[in-house]
Amino acid sequence: MRRRQFIRLVGGVVAGLPLAVRAQQGERVRRVGILLGIAEGNSEARSNLAAFYQGLQQLGWSDGRNVRFDERWGAGDADRTRKLAAELVELAPDVILSVGPDSLAQLLGTTHIIPLVFVLTTDPVGAGYVDSLGQPGGNATGFLTSEYSLAGKWLGLLKEVAPAVTRVAVLRDPTLTAGIGQFAVIQSVAETVGVDLRPIDVRHPAEIERAVAAFASSANCGMIVTSSSASVVNRELIIALAARYRLPTVYFERGLFAAVGGLISYGANFRDEFRRAASYVNRILKGEKPADLPVQAPTKYELVVNLKTAKALGLKIPDSVLARADEVIE
Repeated sequence: MRRRQFIRLVGGVVAGLPLAVRAQQGERVRRVGILLGIAEGNSEARSNLAAFYQGLQQLGWSDGRNVRFDERWGAGDADRTRKLAAELVELAPDVILSVGPDSLAQLLGTTHIIPLVFVLTTDPVGAGYVDSLGQPGGNATGFLTSEYSLAGKWLGLLKEVAPAVTRVAVLRDPTLTAGIGQFAVIQSVAETVGVDLRPIDVRHPAEIERAVAAFASSANCGMIVTSSSASVVNRELIIALAARYRLPTVYFERGLFAAVGGLISYGANFRDEFRRAASYVNRILKGEKPADLPVQAPTKYELVVNLKTAKALGLKIPDSVLARADEVIE
């Protein structure tokens, strides 16, 4: 066969291949792992991931063409999350998106080589995940869910919407640096607003139910739910207990709490956090190092009020709070 005829024949065969096959032949397919500590059926988590995927698509990454995703869901089980972290690391992805402090702790216990981008994490410096916010120093960087000062504002907000409250249960994970830190900030404010605090471990459903029932036996009670994976895993129980015992409660996030029956939430926009994480994953896939990408704080905190829940609790939300609200659910 003559050379010119051979080139035409090969060109025709390549042109006849499916576009995805040709793209994969000419472009390296990168691998992105995703580890979440919660259950796969969580619709809010799915929506957050959709924002992450959309962000990457807008930056030129298309699933099946130049990137492949490997999701793993820990379902609130520490042992399962640890095994899934090891499983993801074994796959040797180019980068892993870590959702929540539990996932990040397990991943950092498994690899110091694979780049990690974290979201929904409050105190990565205090927990030892990074050296500093400006210079992470290792293989992890990402986005803060909140700063500690926010915890004091939760208590102030609770007193603003329910002035009669004098006893406050603080639901927190005592095994997390963030859980300890958030409670400490609330403690520092409690005396000035005239409330007594009762910490409640948020990791075990039976303990939550028992402790809240005992706490609510007195008058003038309210609750604050601090940010943690355990709070998310047990969110339905917590919201139900707040309604059962008529406890004014402040939560740290809209979609998981205020939008589904919680009284009020004040915190970062999780969707925005996942969209911003896509930009860091993109930069790492293009060759940048996590150690060179500073950990970023939220750009905005959102106040959401559920008036339907307020009515059920017999509360009239002050006009000053409604005027500041980013969203009022009626």
